[in-house]
Amino acid sequence: MAGNSQRRNRRTSNKKGATVGSGGQRRKGLEGKGPTPPAEARKGHKKNRVATAQARRVSGQSRRPSGRGAKSTSEMVVGRNPVVEALRADIPATAVYVQQFIDNDDRVREALRLATDRGVPLLEAPRPELDRITAGLNHQGLVLQIPPYEYAHPEDLLAEASSQGDDALIVALDGVTDPRNLGAVVRSVAAFGGHGVVVPERRAAGMTAGAWKTSAGTAARVPVARATNLTRTLEAYQKAGLTVIGLAADGDVELYDLEALTGPVVIVAGSEGKGLSRLVGETCDLLVRIPMPGGAAESLNAGVAAGVVLYEAARRRA
Repeated sequence: MAGNSQRRNRRTSNKKGATVGSGGQRRKGLEGKGPTPPAEARKGHKKNRVATAQARRVSGQSRRPSGRGAKSTSEMVVGRNPVVEALRADIPATAVYVQQFIDNDDRVREALRLATDRGVPLLEAPRPELDRITAGLNHQGLVLQIPPYEYAHPEDLLAEASSQGDDALIVALDGVTDPRNLGAVVRSVAAFGGHGVVVPERRAAGMTAGAWKTSAGTAARVPVARATNLTRTLEAYQKAGLTVIGLAADGDVELYDLEALTGPVVIVAGSEGKGLSRLVGETCDLLVRIPMPGGAAESLNAGVAAGVVLYEAARRRA
């Protein structure tokens, strides 16, 4: 009731202060809470969000829109042997995570030496942190972080050929999902004087650690472009004066008779299982088959087929 100041538990003052029997809360508040955890482990921190995103796509590929300067997201290589092999292959790296109190064997020592020689930062982390950023994969105490790959724009490949005074020699991959095939194509393009590789943005291999390794370092010199729509990109190349050559087992023209290789061309290779998609096949100016007199194989994978045609193009242009 109003004016009843004697009511039980009624506050008669606005002044705040410590309550009796607080259980030592104020004293506990003055005690230290131990060392500050790394930024990657602090929820809400920018680095924590980045690490979480990386962990979600340890084995996935970027799905960002393509364009000039488009980038994929970072990738993690986990396990002692894979990390050592990646460092031996000079795959770009932004950091090597090393588990605290790790058993120091030959692979760990070599990984640390290679990273140190290349100036790659070494970051020590507890096992739970490595479990988290690798989504529970068997990392064996070693994790290599690969920086985002910066993809070119398809038009950049034309500019690359023009700057060298050459007729464009480009390879496009249609539905190739094995990164090792992409790496092999990049290596062949570098070997035979090509000007770059085009891959679709979706449902296709990207420049992962596996592609970098198979390219044997040539991925640092050969641009790889991403196309939002491969068919429209090929049509744009046609308007720029390039002949689009599709590789097909039932092609109308044999490679020996392909005179178009002396001019500006795009060589399109499909997946070994399905070959060229319908729309891409219909867009091609020519469908070409590679003669295989041995008869033991019905088809070649994209990496081998592209390499054969690139060699023939280099031979004719020489």
